[in-house]
Amino acid sequence: MANLTLKHLRYFEALARQGHFGRAAETCAISQPALSMQIKELEETLGTPLFERAARQISLSPFGVQFAPRARDILRAVDELGDMARAAQDQLAGRLRIGVIPTVAPYLLPALIGDLAQTNPGLELHLSETLTPRLIQDLTDGRLDTAIVALPVSEPSFTEVALFSESFVLVRPARDAALPVPDAEGLRELRLLLLHEGHCFRDQALSFCNAGASRPREFLDGNSLTTLVQMVASGIGVTLIPEMAVPVEIRSANVALARFPPPEPARRIGMIWRNTNPLAPQLLQIAGVVRDAAEALRAARVAAPPHGAA
Repeated sequence: MANLTLKHLRYFEALARQGHFGRAAETCAISQPALSMQIKELEETLGTPLFERAARQISLSPFGVQFAPRARDILRAVDELGDMARAAQDQLAGRLRIGVIPTVAPYLLPALIGDLAQTNPGLELHLSETLTPRLIQDLTDGRLDTAIVALPVSEPSFTEVALFSESFVLVRPARDAALPVPDAEGLRELRLLLLHEGHCFRDQALSFCNAGASRPREFLDGNSLTTLVQMVASGIGVTLIPEMAVPVEIRSANVALARFPPPEPARRIGMIWRNTNPLAPQLLQIAGVVRDAAEALRAARVAAPPHGAA
């Protein structure tokens, strides 16, 4: 095993994750033939195939399935050695890999990136916008340093730090602006537009509707909050969006906003990271910057309520 290197493991991990030589090579910033050669060299060193190659797909061999988690553990441990050295410095610098859920990223990141550049000028941000299950997996595998998600995640291996809470707002066609605001039971009788399955915001909206045992009358799914709001503007139904999204999503939509009577539906947003991450003290400082950026956005919304708000 003298010829087994970290480079081999990183190339293996990329190919195992992507399941495609071209995409894995792009991730590793090398050519596809070079990646193929490195994988072949690794398999020859181990004396057994790591992948099963078909005409249009590639998958892990039975040995590759066993090899993958151990390779990830080694790579994560090596990365954490580097993080230990970074943690010993006065200020966090270098690469910081942050994951963000899609119902937060477009609204918070523009302000947050600027704030982080001011407070930590040596940071090199790598941002990933995807759904919570993928963020949790990427954190577990060491592909992310931290993630901004809806709490609770309730993973024993993660630290959770609450950042802020925000209410959900009802979005309905402008013609319905004068109608009474429905309660949770009344909302179940409307055509409710929701994000596709996998979005935690969808689950939170359904929880408010109490739709576990019996679903709302009619569902229509969308890929983004923008799609849902534009569908509402067309008169198709109603939807819920988080307060943070209001200034961006309704500025060009002919819709009416309304707040629910107490207790309003809401969510809690926080940061999570692995308990073993040596950068935990620095990540706590980053969490403070995120919290301040969110508070500044909230203050701006209060000072200039959007058109259509009720």
